[in-house]
Amino acid sequence: MAGGWAEDGAVQKQIDDTVDDAIAQARSQLHHGESAEFCVECDEPIPLARRQALPGVIYCIHCQEARDKQQFAASGINRRGSKDSQLR
Repeated sequence: MAGGWAEDGAVQKQIDDTVDDAIAQARSQLHHGESAEFCVECDEPIPLARRQALPGVIYCIHCQEARDKQQFAASGINRRGSKDSQLR
């Protein structure tokens, strides 16, 4: 039961919106199309097994790990307004 000005189900709606946003962001980062033979960052060859497993891959494993670490560090706080959503 919500109190004050919030409508019933407002917390669940906020949770659902946060999950939907995370899914949309993850899908937008998926690669599509043909994989590159060489990493666009360091120009090292991308192994055939990686290219077959991940269609559209453009980074070698080392460069992809570095990009993932950068994105995780820069992800910051969920600013939807919920105190609970900021407790990462």
